[in-house]
Amino acid sequence: MVGRHIIKAMELSEFDSLVEGSEESQSLDFKSACNWDVKSLAKDILAFSNVQDGGYIVIGFDDKTFKRIGVTEAQAKTFDQETMQDQMANYADPFVTFTVYNNIVDANGLRFVIIRIFEFPEIPVVCKTDSKDTSQGKIYYRSRRRRPESEPVSNSFDMRDILDRATVKMMGKRRTQGYAAESVEQKNYYDEELGGL
Repeated sequence: MVGRHIIKAMELSEFDSLVEGSEESQSLDFKSACNWDVKSLAKDILAFSNVQDGGYIVIGFDDKTFKRIGVTEAQAKTFDQETMQDQMANYADPFVTFTVYNNIVDANGLRFVIIRIFEFPEIPVVCKTDSKDTSQGKIYYRSRRRRPESEPVSNSFDMRDILDRATVKMMGKRRTQGYAAESVEQKNYYDEELGGL
């Protein structure tokens, strides 16, 4: 299906490597134990989709101390890939791509949920729904100005980062379709050949 990555499972060693050091960054966010709620998590998913290489939301950590607390099995089951994808389609234009791991159990028997969000494939993702945390027409991003957080783009540095990556992606796509930018040397050669016509 377009815009969807399907990955069966995450190894415990991958999980431990991801959360080692337990510190939030531009590509990593920790959330307390909770059920899936699109209104609470849409802003973060949108923001990670506009960050280079995307990012991870790890659910089951105290979001102040970053201590492992885990989620219940019932909470983990609410993170259903199909339901989440359908609900996020109402928030994202054109779309967001993510994979959900809702069956991770660490060495201490604590359960966690990870949402792996992928960077936009071609066009930056714009929010298309107003909610308590989101505004239609805004581009969300993981800001690096203070502590990392998901917020609307509000400065030229962040916007330039997003637009530069989108331009490179679009140019790559056009090249695969046979389009190429004309160099100055090529233009001068053609002008000479045409003799000023």
